[in-house]
Amino acid sequence: MHVQAGCEFTVETDAPCPVVALLQPRTGVARWRIDGHDGFGAVHDASEYTDSFGNRCRRFTLPRGQTRIRIDAAAATPAELAVDPDAGANDPSQLPAETLQFLLPSRYCPSDRAQALSRALEIVGDAAPGYGQAEAIRAWIQGNLAYRYGVSDAGTDAFATLEQRAGVCRDFAHVGITLCRALDIPARMVVGWLHGLDPMDLHAWFEAYVGDAWYTFDATQTQVRGGRIVIAHGRDAADVAFLTYYRPLRTHGMRVWADLSREGATHRPVVAAGRTGVRQPLARRRGLRHGAA
Repeated sequence: MHVQAGCEFTVETDAPCPVVALLQPRTGVARWRIDGHDGFGAVHDASEYTDSFGNRCRRFTLPRGQTRIRIDAAAATPAELAVDPDAGANDPSQLPAETLQFLLPSRYCPSDRAQALSRALEIVGDAAPGYGQAEAIRAWIQGNLAYRYGVSDAGTDAFATLEQRAGVCRDFAHVGITLCRALDIPARMVVGWLHGLDPMDLHAWFEAYVGDAWYTFDATQTQVRGGRIVIAHGRDAADVAFLTYYRPLRTHGMRVWADLSREGATHRPVVAAGRTGVRQPLARRRGLRHGAA
């Protein structure tokens, strides 16, 4: 299936502000529009690089005042996701080297806490090691945590979400990642667009490496759903914030869309405004608190 997606938002600064945007899909094509014009101007000093996770990052400087940023993306994406209940767990000694970093604790996923393993074992019960355990964790999150706005903020980690028993998509992903890592299952956070998400917004889920592949687990959905355009993946939300900024910055609303289209067809997006929580961390540089969109 072919999905065309994008977002548009306005930011405001009181002085030139260096930023890094993480909004381009990992595969497919993307077009930037700044203040209604195609691409970036000389004043933005824009460049692109690939980060350590293979994500496509756009680096530029916002001039003083308001700037309207829009990105349109298109990609071919599976209509159905791979599912393999027989995919087993891997001994860490046999894991591919590139997956090992996703066993380590991280800012929002403190999987090394003493209670992490006992909680994970309690939740998975007698589920088969590997895919079965990851799916048991996903199902437990969906059945036991309430999807609710306003109970988490940019500093909420997985254990705070477990204590509150509520959160949004990024919080659900952090819980899943933490519990998987406690069982020595590599897990990472993924952000992107999901066709048909209601309300429409940027979305977050987690992937677990079992058998010989990464598999998608989304605790906000009642069934396995394809139609996803992946923007980025990382250890947790700190690695995949859609905009990292290095001076004071304010945002003024965001529109997000994702629609099916025929390959090569002219796209007229159905645009909806919503809040799923993945936008919560507009990331600031280290040492400053994560802001809110």
